Amino acid sequence: MPLLNTIATPYAEALLQVTEARQETDTVAQQARDLLAIWESAPQLCAAMASPVLEPEAKKQALMALFGEQLTPSLQNLLKLLADRQRTGVIESVLQRFLELYRQLRDITLARVTSATPLSEDQQNALNQRVRAIAGSKSVEFDLTVDPSLIGGFIVSMGSEVIDASLSGQVRRLGLALAKVS
Repeated sequence: MPLLNTIATPYAEALLQVTEARQETDTVAQQARDLLAIWESAPQLCAAMASPVLEPEAKKQALMALFGEQLTPSLQNLLKLLADRQRTGVIESVLQRFLELYRQLRDITLARVTSATPLSEDQQNALNQRVRAIAGSKSVEFDLTVDPSLIGGFIVSMGSEVIDASLSGQVRRLGLALAKVS
């Protein structure tokens, strides 16, 4: 287990236990996803929270000013605790680990889908049914991205399993097959 996971896991497990006891796990999971999206889009915020120059109290105040009103008390307390313990640099890892544990608990498969064009709702529903059948899970959470270089189709990644139904993948496989023939 990487060092960051070693640090993040106890915090994530504690958050999961608290939210389960308060019956707010689904709400906190959505808030964690939203917070991660903000975190990924604001590298300056990540750098500031990881900086040893800022005092823990200043980090705590900044986090509460930015996010406090939108978050459940459980998530607020986690952020305050991480600030107090000078662990704000691992907020992203803690939230990601919490979501992994949440998905395990709820039997949710994370499917990272890269498509050449945005998927319609009907396409997402069809893909949801297929992925659920393949993974054997209750539900599927999609992480959707668009990559026009795929030309057409999509690529689905679930853990270590990859399904490449893209036109660029088919062209690549055809090229490999032709290279073996010659």
